[in-house]
Amino acid sequence: MNKRPVVLVVMDGVGERESDFGNAVKNAYTPVLDELKKVSAFTTIKAHGTAVGLPSDDDMGNSEVGHNAIGCGQIYSQGAKLVNESIESGTIFESETWKELVENAKGHTFHLIGLLSDGNVHSNISHLKVLIGQLKKEGVGRVRVHALLDGRDVPEGSSVKYVTDIEEYMASLNDESFDARIASGGGRMYITMDRYEADWSMVERGWNTHVCGEGRKFSSALEAIRTYQEEDNATDQLMHEFVICDDGKPVGTIEDHDSVVYFNFRGDRALEISRAFEEGDDFKGFVRKKRPDVKYAGMLQYDADLKIPKKYLTSPPKIKDTMSEYLVKYGVKTYAISETQKFGHVTYFWNGNRSEKFSEELETWVEIPSDVVPFDQRPWMKSAEVTDELVKAIESGEYAFLRCNYPNGDMVGHTGVYESTIIGVESVDIALKRVKEACDKANAILIVTADHGNADEMYDKRKKETDPIKPKTSHTLAPVPFLIYNADVELKEGAFGLSNIAATVFQLLGLEVPATWNESIIK
Repeated sequence: MNKRPVVLVVMDGVGERESDFGNAVKNAYTPVLDELKKVSAFTTIKAHGTAVGLPSDDDMGNSEVGHNAIGCGQIYSQGAKLVNESIESGTIFESETWKELVENAKGHTFHLIGLLSDGNVHSNISHLKVLIGQLKKEGVGRVRVHALLDGRDVPEGSSVKYVTDIEEYMASLNDESFDARIASGGGRMYITMDRYEADWSMVERGWNTHVCGEGRKFSSALEAIRTYQEEDNATDQLMHEFVICDDGKPVGTIEDHDSVVYFNFRGDRALEISRAFEEGDDFKGFVRKKRPDVKYAGMLQYDADLKIPKKYLTSPPKIKDTMSEYLVKYGVKTYAISETQKFGHVTYFWNGNRSEKFSEELETWVEIPSDVVPFDQRPWMKSAEVTDELVKAIESGEYAFLRCNYPNGDMVGHTGVYESTIIGVESVDIALKRVKEACDKANAILIVTADHGNADEMYDKRKKETDPIKPKTSHTLAPVPFLIYNADVELKEGAFGLSNIAATVFQLLGLEVPATWNESIIK
């Protein structure tokens, strides 16, 4: 094994794009990254679509599938593709879970909670339609949808399109024996979809909205959206909760004996709401004003180790032969660090959707608590604190492989605030200077890359230059940078992606590359 340590830095959401229009990466002051590209072995690699196991190259990558691919060196069917395969084969409706939930809901209500868009990152509206259509076929009489508005994986302001689409679809099915409606909703970054226990109050607001029917009352979801847009210029993702009512009474609270499916397929923002439905008196997330006795399932099992949820419709990819697994096998000490917002990505997702370490002795994980504030207000986030600890770890000489995620380009990019995202990207560059210096001091090899694009395209494309500029808050289809500093290597030419990083790291460490992995990028 090579005695030189390898440090891998993931600049979350920092894509490579030529155009400077709305490009907070290219337009930021990044002297360190610019210099590293000049003096290092440098290329760009794919971080979206088929390169990370998604259905097509029209599908944006995301941090979860990206870190899965980096951490396991392979490409597994992911998210939408996994659910698509389950739907196409019909296995989703042959499972004992589906049959149990359907039978339970006859004479009661079947609730579907999830993100209403076709972003293919957390969910897809086409899956929701298939579930609703199947419920009618199987004799369930009453369906209620609890719609979380997106504006993050899809264009801001598109919630009207998706609400109209699903309402027209349900109307085409409704008759004397079948009644499907939207019952409640709100923005994904305001209710229900918190992650990493960063802000349980989001989940509490969602619970009170979907389960209890508490919130501002409207006659339809479209009325709610348009009212909030007119009153507060509200964005989709931050829109306050709403409850649909007839004659002042909510049309779809969640009651005893109902069935509930959380139809998102991505795990990070599904765990907390799943726990709220499944955990007993030991649940500590918030005080549940009402605890209906329901049958609950997720579209997937979001955490296989913790078994959250206990019931699910589609089996997750069984990821094996991960980088961490082999590093432990070879007796290599490793270090992983990020702040709360991306801590799960350098641990759980990196390790193949596994919450626990392969070795307590050989793996060190460090989480820096994130601020619970809008990220555009503090775009530097915890980059300095993360760097403090990472530099100490590099200089300690204790670890052969160290990995780090800086969330700024992604989390600030999602706010749609261009000026703040510039600062977020520059904050990462400042951090890179310190990491580079620590690597120089420790004679370590530094790899810098990203998991997907975001900050590189902060404005929606305009049809003509006179059109108003609209913020873009979603990920991009851009390739991402990949560079190796402080190592005398050349990179191959070809179409490489995130899954090629694992073999590259092992080649630098002088370790045997597992036969199941995709090839190294180094010649």
